[in-house]
Formats: sequence, C-alpha cells, structure tokens
Amino acid sequence: DVQLQASGGGLVQAGGSLRLSCAASGFTFADYAIGWFRQAPGKEREGVSCIKSSDGSTYYANSVKGRFTISSDNAKNTVYLQMNSLKPEDTAVYYCAAAPIFLLISSAYNDNLYDYWGQGTLVTVSS
Repeated sequence: DVQLQASGGGLVQAGGSLRLSCAASGFTFADYAIGWFRQAPGKEREGVSCIKSSDGSTYYANSVKGRFTISSDNAKNTVYLQMNSLKPEDTAVYYCAAAPIFLLISSAYNDNLYDYWGQGTLVTVSS
C-alpha cells in the first residue's frame, strides 16, 4: 500500500522553527515528486513547496521563500520541510503528497496533479 506519513508539527512561538518529515512507502520514491501543502481554517489548500529527487529541482510558494527549505533523503524515502522564522499566518494543517515525476516544477502548487496524500500534521504558531 502507498503511504505518506507526515510528522513534526506542533506549537511554536513566532520566529521559531519546526522541521516536518514525510516518510513514503509503497512506491518507488525516485518516480515521484513530493510536495507539501497546507490548509488553514476557512481557507483553501495552498501549495507550499515541492522537490523532485530526480534532479533536485524545488518549488516554493512566495509566502515561504527564504524561510522554508525542502530536502530529500532518498535512502530513507523521506522528504523534510525545514520551517524557520515562522509567522502566525503559517498556522495550518500541513500535508505531504506525491505526484508523478514528470510534474513540471512550476506547476507544483496544483494539488490536482498529486496522486497520493498523507494525513496532515498541525502546525500552530503563536504570536
């Protein structure tokens, strides 16, 4: 079975950091791009970041550029999202998802392109 397990959420003060992890299993990791999305209460789901392990290309939403860093450990089939300088507006449930590797990185924000989704992990940033 395909599984994406997101973890690492929690409560942090503004300006703090968290690292989210997405552990993948049940599919060939190198054949997929892994993205992070978030959804805040009352808001639409937003594409945050994505990485293609095949070529190392990455995508970041403008709202997180310079603060978040995505990375991949292919040996562990795990993608990380390092989140620094967190703001209250980063508060959301964060989800990881997998899309076929031929995804254009410039389209990584589009959740319709992702085949598999993990459960969310809640990130709460207090002011």
